Amino acid sequence: MGKDGPRDGAEASLPLNDAEALNDAEAFKRRERLYGRRVGKPLRAHQQSLIDARLGSLSIPSDGLLDLSALFPRASQCALEVGFGGGEHLAAQAQAHPDWGFIGCEPFINGAAKLVAQIEEQKLDNIRLHIGDAREVMPRLPDLCLTALYLLFPDPWPKARHHKRRFVNAKNLDEAARILRPGAELRIATDIADYARWTLEHLMGHGAFCWTAEHAGDWQNRPADWPATRYEQKALRQGRTCVYLRFIRR
Repeated sequence: MGKDGPRDGAEASLPLNDAEALNDAEAFKRRERLYGRRVGKPLRAHQQSLIDARLGSLSIPSDGLLDLSALFPRASQCALEVGFGGGEHLAAQAQAHPDWGFIGCEPFINGAAKLVAQIEEQKLDNIRLHIGDAREVMPRLPDLCLTALYLLFPDPWPKARHHKRRFVNAKNLDEAARILRPGAELRIATDIADYARWTLEHLMGHGAFCWTAEHAGDWQNRPADWPATRYEQKALRQGRTCVYLRFIRR
């Protein structure tokens, strides 16, 4: 997810017509969204050609309840990644679990282009994409349908006035609890100490999740079946401590 959060706008007045109502709705989305920019550097010609050729077939349907059996006919289990960044983790999981179906959500088109390239190179057929906010997808998922949900190095929105944009909050955790089956795993990683504390406070206070850690090494060391991400490697090179949190749906 992007690290450059948008500036909050002033509270909108009551709309006088449909155009102003639409503007108010868009302003609300800007205040509530989890990410900053959608586009970075211009895509290279090859990346753009891949996006043009493959994104349509890789994308989930744009509306309605999602039929996971139709999206992944051969999958025995399904997982969701919120903000897949450059797609390294999602591609690695898809390769390691060819009998799973994976939905990846990412508003940043440059990240999507990197993942589409990996899908092509590795010939992965068990990933579907949503180029946008994961909160647009979660309500469309059936109850108790996921085996895993990944939230890796989300935007911490460090300013207190932006904390409402953090993905980890009561509303999103309620939705995660609805779509995760009992025994399913919620994995969250961050290199921001305040976000780690925030996450533990919210998850430990939510009755649907149990933290799996039994000793410090459980959250200090990334599990072997948890592929590294480009952002994680950058954080470690810069001397930041990464925290790996695993929770089980009760």
